[in-house]
Amino acid sequence: MRLFECGTLVPGCEWHTRADEDAEVVRRTVDHLRQAHGETVIRENMVENIKTRIRDESTIQA
Repeated sequence: MRLFECGTLVPGCEWHTRADEDAEVVRRTVDHLRQAHGETVIRENMVENIKTRIRDESTIQA
């Protein structure tokens, strides 16, 4: 399972999402950025920033 935590990109945001595929994580994150943070244009560098912050949940220590 792949995990993205918005707070790694937008300090203070506690939203997160999980999905089997990175593409789905990115899609959900872009939707979140538009709805919660008012982003109207998602540039390629933002997508790259999202991708670099996606982690494999199984490697995260509790």
